[in-house]
Amino acid sequence: MRPIRRRPQVRRVATSVLLMYLSACASYRTQPLDTRPSTPADVQSMHVEPAQMPLPSLRAHTFDPSDGLDITETAMLAVANNPDLRVARDDAGIARAQAFSAGLLPDPQISISADHPTGNVEGSNVNAFGLGISYDINALLRHSAEKASAAAAQSQSELELLWKEWQTVAQARLLFVRSVEGARNLQLLDDERTLFADRQARLRRAMDAGNVTVDSVATDYAALSDVQQKVADQERKLNQTRHDLNTLLGLAASAHPRLVGDDVLPQIDAERMRALAPRIGRIRPDLRALESGYRSQEEKYRAAVLAQFPALSLGFNRARDTSGIYSTGFNLSLSLPIFNGNRGNIAIEKATRQRLYDDYHGRLSAAVADIDAILDDRALAERQLADVRGSVAELERLAAHSQSAFQAGNIDVVAYVTQRDALLAKRMEALALEQALREQQVSLQTLFGSQIPTNDMMAPPK
Repeated sequence: MRPIRRRPQVRRVATSVLLMYLSACASYRTQPLDTRPSTPADVQSMHVEPAQMPLPSLRAHTFDPSDGLDITETAMLAVANNPDLRVARDDAGIARAQAFSAGLLPDPQISISADHPTGNVEGSNVNAFGLGISYDINALLRHSAEKASAAAAQSQSELELLWKEWQTVAQARLLFVRSVEGARNLQLLDDERTLFADRQARLRRAMDAGNVTVDSVATDYAALSDVQQKVADQERKLNQTRHDLNTLLGLAASAHPRLVGDDVLPQIDAERMRALAPRIGRIRPDLRALESGYRSQEEKYRAAVLAQFPALSLGFNRARDTSGIYSTGFNLSLSLPIFNGNRGNIAIEKATRQRLYDDYHGRLSAAVADIDAILDDRALAERQLADVRGSVAELERLAAHSQSAFQAGNIDVVAYVTQRDALLAKRMEALALEQALREQQVSLQTLFGSQIPTNDMMAPPK
């Protein structure tokens, strides 16, 4: 009668255990896919939280698009709204979930069996059953190494996300520079076109009056056509740059963000930057990510070494046979590492660790070399810009004289056009050098995360 009295209590315990298990289970919820584009077109309605920015210079800046976007606000909007960064953040979320999964202990296994005697066999009229529980001991031994590997992999994923944010900031600054400098270049060409168009109209009137020859008009018209072609090329280039900027900012193609900012070039302390170069491995997120990836691989290698030992599984069981006899015991299973011994996986993980080691040191050396190359090239560009600006000043002085001489009839149109072409070429060369220096500034900011020694800032806070 005792088993009958215990049955309701056993059922209550089993029901409680089942309810506790179900309450801890995750629930499923559908998420319909929205197939409509979601790119905004109005920058004024967008909000960016500075505290969530990846760099101190961005966190210290106020995002206020009502008076236009300066170079820092453009970078902030790119970090907050770039579609590729959203996917990268999802990848980082997957890495965090994988680290959480690796931190969970392996579950034990329960086995249940039941037998019902059939036929008319004397002494075999009792239903048999078997209960057992077992645990994979080797999974528990590898748990610490696998958990540490997943944690390092999570750190690597988050640092890779940070590096992508740095690169997005750099790309936003680069496109801002190209947009602003492109607009200056277009304005220069447009002013030159207006000058030649006015000159062409006057020459045509003079030709109709018989005061100038057809050759003079043709020469001036050829110069006007050349400038018009340059204007058209620059407009297409500027349109492509603005389209690329809208894509980077996650804006609709119809959006027209107003870019504002000065043209002051920052003065970089090259010596202090060279002194900081050996510390680049502790600054750049991509190099720190490689370091975390190396630590993750170290733990994978350790886990592979632990897995070479015999696989051990330990369990306990309780059973009753068809004759009503109860038994209690245990089972132990042990693999014999004779042929495999996980030696193949150990060799793979060891070779992978060596590759990551060499990759890290190669990237570190390349990063230091990149800094030296940019600083050397910047010094050359600064000297070249100073020479070009001197030439522009001299050509502008000569242009004023040639304008007066042309109006007085002391020089012909060929000499005048030649002098104007030389001045235009030097002005465009100066703008190109200024743009190159600003782009180098962006590259250095990418390498150092905006923490570079300068005497001036790229754009002052609003």
